[in-house]
Amino acid sequence: MIEPLVTELEQESVATRRLMERVPADKLGWKPHPKARSLGELAAHIAMVPRVLSGFLQNASHEAGGTPEHMPASTEELLQLFDDSLAAAKANLSKFSDDELNTTWSLTRGGVPIFELPRVAVIRRVILNHLYHHRGQLTTYLRTLDVLLPSVYGPTADENPFM
Repeated sequence: MIEPLVTELEQESVATRRLMERVPADKLGWKPHPKARSLGELAAHIAMVPRVLSGFLQNASHEAGGTPEHMPASTEELLQLFDDSLAAAKANLSKFSDDELNTTWSLTRGGVPIFELPRVAVIRRVILNHLYHHRGQLTTYLRTLDVLLPSVYGPTADENPFM
């Protein structure tokens, strides 16, 4: 049951990494709005999602709390963070049997459940969909900064003059 999800994570990581390769090191502190994460914080968040969230699933529950934002010093550091995170996530997720994937996992705050779902649903909703959501945000940040976007699911306007 876990193999298709790990395969999806691997396949989607190719487009995610291509996008992160375009993050300009001299714009890591840029924000589209004062309340928004900076470009570097958003990119680092995307990079760390696979490792951090798959790590949370190793226990029956996780107590929600703020995790400090990481600011990479360079695009190379960001890419290494992502590569390491992806490797850790694949190792973490591959440990689960089908029975374990169907057990309930909960996110709590102050010991009170915020939500409870089967682990397999958490992988889909909280890891994969969460990653895609923030990847979409990253494309908007980069487009706003006039960075040429790579293909994610097909040619972009940057790659296709007829769009």
